[in-house]
Amino acid sequence: MLTKKGKYGLKALVHLSGLPVGQLALVNDIAVANNIPKKFLDAILGELRNAGFVQSRKGKEGGYRLARPASEIKIGHVVRVLDGPLAPIPCASRTQYQRCDDCDEATCQVRNMMLEVRHAIAEVLDNRSLAAMRDADNDDFPVELTSQI
Repeated sequence: MLTKKGKYGLKALVHLSGLPVGQLALVNDIAVANNIPKKFLDAILGELRNAGFVQSRKGKEGGYRLARPASEIKIGHVVRVLDGPLAPIPCASRTQYQRCDDCDEATCQVRNMMLEVRHAIAEVLDNRSLAAMRDADNDDFPVELTSQI
C-alpha cells in the first residue's frame, strides 16, 4: 500500500511538473495547494532532492523545481525511493529480497501470487512517467476497474 509519504511525494512532484520549466515553488505553496503538512513535506522534498528528482535553492528567491524533465521520471522509481520495495512481502521483492523461514519458496502458493502482484504493480509504475501521470485524463480510468471499487 502506498504510504502518505509516497502519496504526498507524488502530489508534490505532480505540482512541480505543472510549473513552467525552471520555475521554483515554495514549500508552503506546494503544501497549501495539495493539503500536505508543511513539516512532513520538507522531509519528503529532502529525500526527493537526495534521490535526484528535485533541485532546491535557498534564500529569498528559493524553492524547489524538478531536476529533470517530468517525462524522464518514472513513478515506480519515486515510489521505491519514498516507500521501499513494491512487493507486498519480502520474499517477492527484487530489490530487498528476504527468504521466508516458514515455507518452501519453490512450492509456496502465497509467494507465487505475490510475485504476480509485484510484477503487475511494477509493470504499471515502471512504465508511467510523471508527465503521463500529470497529464492523465481521469476519464481514461479503465471501466473494468471502476466497477471493482
